[in-house]
Amino acid sequence: MGFNQITDIAASGMAAQRLRVQLIAANVANSETTRTPEGGPFRRKDAVFEVAPMGKTSDGMEMTGVQVSSIVASAEPFVSRYEPNHPDANAEGIVQYPNVNPVEEMVNLTEATRAFDANVAVVRAARNMALSAQDLLRVQCRFSDWHLLPRDPILMT
Repeated sequence: MGFNQITDIAASGMAAQRLRVQLIAANVANSETTRTPEGGPFRRKDAVFEVAPMGKTSDGMEMTGVQVSSIVASAEPFVSRYEPNHPDANAEGIVQYPNVNPVEEMVNLTEATRAFDANVAVVRAARNMALSAQDLLRVQCRFSDWHLLPRDPILMT
């Protein structure tokens, strides 16, 4: 597996986690939104991941990354609060608030951030390995060309 393939796989994970963080930010931002264009309160959204085929390596091994297959709205019930003076209150004075739990969103944000960071670490490690391989090749080429250098009589003694 080449270094470009490794970074492509890690990049797919970073893109998926970036979208997940964007959804979490939208969930937190709309945690008090009681009215949406679709009608009713905001529904929490989450990304569903799936395996993404990324071709085969030179030795025939199947490479897979990750991609977002869909964004789903939560089916959890809304939070009901008695607020008779709220403009979105029903006849009984009940207001339906989004099904967003800020604590759960912060846990999801921490998880998504750590997964993104892990993919960044993979890219850095692949980059460092590629640079080390280049250094080894550079040193090997220097030593293999020594026989072509003119011999210095001072160094021969």
